[in-house]
Amino acid sequence: MHYGVIDLGSNSARLSVWALDADGTPKQVLKLKEMVRLSEGMGPTRTLQEPAMSRTIAALSRFVTAAAAFDDLTLEAYATAATRQASNQKEFLRRVRQATALVITVIEGTREAELDYLGVINTLPIQNALILDTGGASTELVLVQNRKLQHRVSLPVGSVNLTERYLGRDQISAAELFNLISEFNRVLNSIWWLRKALNLPIVALGGSNRTLAKIQRRKEQMVNFEDIHGYRMATTAANAIFADILSKDLDGRKAVPGLAKERADIIVGGLIPVITMIRYLDSDRLTFSQNGLREGALYAYLNAHELV
Repeated sequence: MHYGVIDLGSNSARLSVWALDADGTPKQVLKLKEMVRLSEGMGPTRTLQEPAMSRTIAALSRFVTAAAAFDDLTLEAYATAATRQASNQKEFLRRVRQATALVITVIEGTREAELDYLGVINTLPIQNALILDTGGASTELVLVQNRKLQHRVSLPVGSVNLTERYLGRDQISAAELFNLISEFNRVLNSIWWLRKALNLPIVALGGSNRTLAKIQRRKEQMVNFEDIHGYRMATTAANAIFADILSKDLDGRKAVPGLAKERADIIVGGLIPVITMIRYLDSDRLTFSQNGLREGALYAYLNAHELV
């Protein structure tokens, strides 16, 4: 049998499929990603725009075709912040269903945080940490103590909407950066339990955060620089990379080894949550996770069917 998950994010859409043997042991057999920028241009009215919807539906159609190759498949589809926040959510989901036959479940931010936790805790030896998942239109935070989920929150800010709200596309000005960091700090100050995470390591998820690890691994000339699951990095190195990215214009950012060209226009906004959190918690190290929502959904499915 097979189990698959589509994760329709605000910046990217992803599909993972696993083969499950008799005792429920999963083996990944397919992994696809497309940058769809679903949240692009939503603005204050939080309306999904036509080009973004069309791009996304086309990507989902390709995912459904690819998944059809696997027999006895349970395929689940989850949508996160962009769809969750959209004023035209029902119309978009109707169009998706019409074009692809997919029934997408729009999950709350707290559920997204729980799935991130399951994806991390089942695949990394984490004891006490703050999980931080930066997406295109939301950021999830989870406090883990003694491997247990203690607190979680979803903030409606991510790489795409922070960039659109605060930053220019090309060279970032000092005033833009100051306004953005000040606003994000204000948001953090409203989360009472974050003080419990002081000095804890940060487990970083999401494409923007993973870019930090890829850039560092390219610098260190590591083989398989994109294989970053469990990779650890001093926060001083993360700060140095951020400072370097910040000093460049858009073309300069596109030329940074390890930074995908299609992410160059939103990378500064995308890194603000983790860079700000490093200072806020006085954390000295980052651990990176490739696993989040999709792997969390897999373990939730295995647990529900008593396969683990």
